[in-house]
Amino acid sequence: MSAELISPLPIARTCPYAPPAEHRRLREEAPIARVKLPNGRTAWAVTKHEHIRTVLSDPRFSSNRRDPGFPSLSREPPPASDLKPLLLELDPPEHGQVRRGVLGEFTVQRTQALGPRIQQIVDEHIDAMLAGPRPVDLVQAFSLPVPSLVICELLGVPYADHEFFQKRSATLVNQQNTAEEIGRAVGELMMYLGKLVAAKAQDPTDDLLGRQIRKQRESGAVDYEDLVSMAFLLLIAGHETTANMISLSTLVLLQQPEKLAALQADPTKTLGAVEELLRYFTIAEHALGRVAREDVELGGVLIRAGEGVLLLANTGNRDPEVFGNADELDLERGARNHLAFGFGPHQCLGQNLARLELQIVIDTLFRRIPGLRPAVPVETLSFKDDATVYGIREFPVTW
Repeated sequence: MSAELISPLPIARTCPYAPPAEHRRLREEAPIARVKLPNGRTAWAVTKHEHIRTVLSDPRFSSNRRDPGFPSLSREPPPASDLKPLLLELDPPEHGQVRRGVLGEFTVQRTQALGPRIQQIVDEHIDAMLAGPRPVDLVQAFSLPVPSLVICELLGVPYADHEFFQKRSATLVNQQNTAEEIGRAVGELMMYLGKLVAAKAQDPTDDLLGRQIRKQRESGAVDYEDLVSMAFLLLIAGHETTANMISLSTLVLLQQPEKLAALQADPTKTLGAVEELLRYFTIAEHALGRVAREDVELGGVLIRAGEGVLLLANTGNRDPEVFGNADELDLERGARNHLAFGFGPHQCLGQNLARLELQIVIDTLFRRIPGLRPAVPVETLSFKDDATVYGIREFPVTW
């Protein structure tokens, strides 16, 4: 099997709805291949669905982003940090211990209980759009504020501060920013969250952070650093991904009106449609990285201890051996074995919340604004090719 060295990653999508052609070529010709990273180092790119799932569930591959072999898409080395590792950076057994501590906050039952409030938030923002001038930027008026408000309420973060963390989270996911810029954004967010956690420790409120403080007190001392680390991860991951999925889903459904009409005629199909939209876009394509802790043979290729592995989930989610007509948006496909939320022990903690938000948005937005349409030619839209989370920068709409 080839171990060809290809062009540096990341490679921009030439079609907003498909993986880069070179990634597709890799999947067909060299599913596990050497690639050059922006910092000049090399790593293995894994492009087949089967191999990606294997790596994500194999404890011989580490999630430790501070390991020198971990594949980075930044041009500069990541800023040195003495902060406690985030949940997504931990390996067993520590990862399991930390994850179990917060898992109860994201059960299906607890998430469903948020449904009425999410519905209210969605309706309020549609009300504001309908009452305002047209055209309106869907990103700023709807896609960003809806999940931002949801995650703020879940964590207990004052929504008045949402612009503060939105600006800094955008800095973190932009691969063109320098290590200094990213480090400064991380420091400012951590300082903010540290003050917030300290204030909640004085008077625990009925939100995720408040409940975690009370829970930790019952079993011993409160680990402030752990709570700040968890809040940081949930705050960033909890709105950036869902916001981009809202914009992209709206765009593709507007461009395929017959499929949108079928959804509107039968809302029971929406949840399945959400799964297909997640598979179709796979917006966190470059977010899945690992480093080998020991020599591992994968698909006939020997990956040496210390070598980095990039898992190209978008390409894996278009694997024709797993998904028939993989490049087609089939809202009735019903496949939940996609990789949009990862796989294995690190599978996205907030996936139930993301599904619910997208379901409510799709059911509500097109029902309340039936004439919704792009206000500019779609080919003029700017997509986030320089970010670790794919999306649309601005999306002017009218009706």
